[in-house]
Amino acid sequence: MIIAHDLGTTGDKASLHTDDGRLVTSVTARYATDFRAGGIAEQDPEAWWRAVCQAGRELLTRTGTPPERISAIGFSGQMMGAVLLDSAHRPVRPAMIWADHRSAEQAGRLVTTLGEEHAYRLLGHRAHPTYSLAKVMWVRDHEPDTFGRVAHVCLAKDHIVQRLTGTLVTDPSDASSTNAFDQRAGTWSRAVLDAADIDPGLLPEVVPSTTVVGPVRPQAAEETGMPAGVPVVIGGGDGPLAALGAGVLTPEDGAYAYLGSSSWISMSARQPLYDAAMRTMTFNHVLPGHYVPTATMQAGGASLEWIAEVLRPDDGSERIIRTLADIEDADTTGLYFLPHLLGERSPYWNADARGAFVGLSRHHGPAHLARAVLEGVAFNLATCVTAFREAGHPVDRVDAIGGGAASDTWLRILADVWGARIHRRSIVEEANSLGAAVTAAVGSGLVDGFEAARGLSDVRARFDPCADRHRDYTARHQEFLDAYRSLEPWFGRGGS
Repeated sequence: MIIAHDLGTTGDKASLHTDDGRLVTSVTARYATDFRAGGIAEQDPEAWWRAVCQAGRELLTRTGTPPERISAIGFSGQMMGAVLLDSAHRPVRPAMIWADHRSAEQAGRLVTTLGEEHAYRLLGHRAHPTYSLAKVMWVRDHEPDTFGRVAHVCLAKDHIVQRLTGTLVTDPSDASSTNAFDQRAGTWSRAVLDAADIDPGLLPEVVPSTTVVGPVRPQAAEETGMPAGVPVVIGGGDGPLAALGAGVLTPEDGAYAYLGSSSWISMSARQPLYDAAMRTMTFNHVLPGHYVPTATMQAGGASLEWIAEVLRPDDGSERIIRTLADIEDADTTGLYFLPHLLGERSPYWNADARGAFVGLSRHHGPAHLARAVLEGVAFNLATCVTAFREAGHPVDRVDAIGGGAASDTWLRILADVWGARIHRRSIVEEANSLGAAVTAAVGSGLVDGFEAARGLSDVRARFDPCADRHRDYTARHQEFLDAYRSLEPWFGRGGS
């Protein structure tokens, strides 16, 4: 058996798989995020470790699996964060996760020094405060005493793998989410690190995603309930592993959309994709020699989570289901939601962007607001779909994964807004950990190659676009864009 951990934004989803990658079951151990004014979004790395220990033990207990049957452990992790460790690999402060965008000044200095387009072509990404490098610069500039204790900088999964094995490394997919990685060369960029005035020695060695980092150490085995000596495979960032979990290995496999806390649309490519307007970014795939052009918005599923919390604060774990229950027939004509609750990456790259309802009238109620939120996410990603189509990447069929893919209503909205056929796959919430399991299986020699992922999930539902609704939504998309452009000069005036 294989255990895969997906260290997400809201918790660690641990899944149990057969040795060829097939999903048996999964459990989630949740942890909190400290969201505060000023663009702060932090998590406690110790909470990640407790979640990994809890979820792994619960998997074994729930399934009655003897620990000695575990033959490999793999990882997927949230990307773009900054975990700062001392010389003993202990965190010196809370981790700044991807949603933290307080480092706009530092990112601006990178743009000034490197040039915006040069940085984009070198890194596959704009220099931006949501990426790891600007966050590290912020700590250096604002917390010098803390920074003086920093000996290592890594990402979420890398830290947990180090606690398991004693070895700190990262992989190309996660490295490509730092704003410090020369994508084509496959190495840390000395030019970028010099511009940031960050010592390259702080960053871990970059190894292939299938690398067996080491065996589980005895102390870690005692805490996690895993057998000492089990091989641990480094895995990758959650975006590229979601692609693998969705069966998107090559360009011929089409596109996929992930509807999680952040949401994105992506595909596989054999070269990085450079968008003239820099609306999209490109990560390295976990498959060597492949890339994942991506358009990621900050608050996709997070916008749905937020409106559910606002409208149904007392409904606990049922709040999202009940929020979505009665929105199918809500008429949102003239009502728009700008889903920029955490600033924005694609397509605007504006850390000052904010959420807003535009066009509210007295007759609008909870169902209208909730549907407008789903449409707002679809409209925002539609701009990104356009960018891919303009670059010659057709987006006619999209496989949907992530927790939001469980909603028929949302998938129908996506189909109608994008004018594309949307598929729900049989594995949606566990797609990231499925990708991690396959990577662990490849790395530990249990399967011959990544192609095994294609047979591990299938299409369970299809949502075809309605021509009339697509025509209406296409016109409304322009109004949505106009709403953003009208409010853009106002964003940032009132602080975070």
